Amino acid sequence: MNSRNSITPRALVLTGYGLNCDYETDFSLKLAGAESHMIHINELISKKSAGRAISLASYHILVFGGGFSWADDHGAGVLIASKIRQHLGDQIEHFIEDGKLILGICNGFQGLVNLGLLPAFDSKYRERSVALTYNDSGNFIDTWVNLKFDPESPCVFTKGLLSMELPVRHGEGKFYAADDTIKRLIKNRQVVLQYTDKNGQRADGRWPVNPNGSLEDIAGICDPSGRVFGLMPHPEAFNHFTNHPDWTKKKEALIRQENTVIPEEGDGIKIFRNAVEYIRSTYGPG
Repeated sequence: MNSRNSITPRALVLTGYGLNCDYETDFSLKLAGAESHMIHINELISKKSAGRAISLASYHILVFGGGFSWADDHGAGVLIASKIRQHLGDQIEHFIEDGKLILGICNGFQGLVNLGLLPAFDSKYRERSVALTYNDSGNFIDTWVNLKFDPESPCVFTKGLLSMELPVRHGEGKFYAADDTIKRLIKNRQVVLQYTDKNGQRADGRWPVNPNGSLEDIAGICDPSGRVFGLMPHPEAFNHFTNHPDWTKKKEALIRQENTVIPEEGDGIKIFRNAVEYIRSTYGPG
């Protein structure tokens, strides 16, 4: 669909209380074609910012970004989930019912599972059934990982994607759940992406290709509708090709292949662009 004949999707990126990936996320959404706004959690709760009214209902995409909300006190994502549930729980459920999109990245993913917005079996968005807990190494990890996507997943954000490299940086990223929950996630194709080695083969729990010990190498999941998506890797941190640690090597390889077109955009933008295009196609001409 021609973007000139479509609405401009509006995205809300939460800020405040230790969230620190808001600028990169806002930039990535704008690069993908959205009208993005960084809104402090308190402003969203009070429904006003700098004297103007704010309504979650006026947005199409809500992003819980990365960082260390409330310094991960009581566990990563626990306090942000409590605050959001108390003040915005009903609004967020209506947001989902209206067919809109929610993305949780790293700390945001932790918040979504604590809220119960994921995995949301049977569309129950208040039941917690999975956890993101301490890395098996016992340490914070900051590295790049290889990922494979499930092409049969209903996830809106990953349509058409098969593999990608993205950075991870977390201390509590191990995906954990009961065996029957894991089996149901796999059966429902709600396991959106998994950690792999450089050849695209499943990590099978091996460190460091699985950086945290996640069961079934799970790096991200979605709800049954595919419109709520959480992942531990940071797509917003690969918004430009120079973000990649091997960018000079990759650039030189392209030049030696006599490829004069050097892609400026990082692969992470594809995830945001899928969200933008979904809203455009769903809501039609403005």
